[in-house]
Amino acid sequence: MKRFTALLAATIFALVTIAAASATAGTYTCWFPPSWKSKAPKAKAIATALSKNSGLTIRPRIAKSYPQILTAFSTDTPNIVYVGSFVQAIIHARKLGTPLVQNIDGHEKYSGVFIYPKGEDPTAILAKYPSQIAFAKGADSGETSAKAATDGKASIATANHGATCGAVAAGKAKGGYVKNWWWDSHKNKYPTLAMSETPGVSIIGNPDGVLTVSNAVSAVDAAKIKAAAIASKDAFGSPKMAPFNVSDIQFSLNLMKKAHIDPTTYGW
Repeated sequence: MKRFTALLAATIFALVTIAAASATAGTYTCWFPPSWKSKAPKAKAIATALSKNSGLTIRPRIAKSYPQILTAFSTDTPNIVYVGSFVQAIIHARKLGTPLVQNIDGHEKYSGVFIYPKGEDPTAILAKYPSQIAFAKGADSGETSAKAATDGKASIATANHGATCGAVAAGKAKGGYVKNWWWDSHKNKYPTLAMSETPGVSIIGNPDGVLTVSNAVSAVDAAKIKAAAIASKDAFGSPKMAPFNVSDIQFSLNLMKKAHIDPTTYGW
């Protein structure tokens, strides 16, 4: 009787354990950057497509801040993120995850370009006023590029590229750095500003639109997510989703080094 009771207890424990594991297995949060607050439907469409094509349960979540993403990636809970080079470089430097797939849409790599008042000399501005250069904080096209161009001296942090241009147009900053593709589509809004490419900085090499999994994601599920992402190009709004070459992150890491930014300790 005691043996039967022991076997029964062991069986019940095993069934409960399996049930608990089944309830949580294959459930992931797919993070999107704070700037995606206005693109919630697209985030949902991406998560839905990844779920359908992988057989896993993947839920979208738009981060309130980038540190929120990094904190999640530092836990034992499986996480996914779709984000650009600055956060990808930090994840790579801290060994928090593995990049899988990139959106190949013609803008898969980008640079930071210098914005300044028309009629002025961009080279002279950078030489005379290195600390008075504006940049979007936590962006390779903004903060990293600005600090790489000024030996780490640029100090006017803004919330985004629009705020950077606004600061320059209002005379609150002598110049600023923004993403090259962003400037191409927004330059008509800033008729008093001009753009210049800074040698050694304004190189189109920062990878954008990369899907990465945290270390807590198993190799089996990572492979499913990778295949699902490649099959979900329509949800990403991309002509092609392709396997990511992890060596491409090195460009951003090198630019950070030039900017005196340490991705292992950087904080917002």
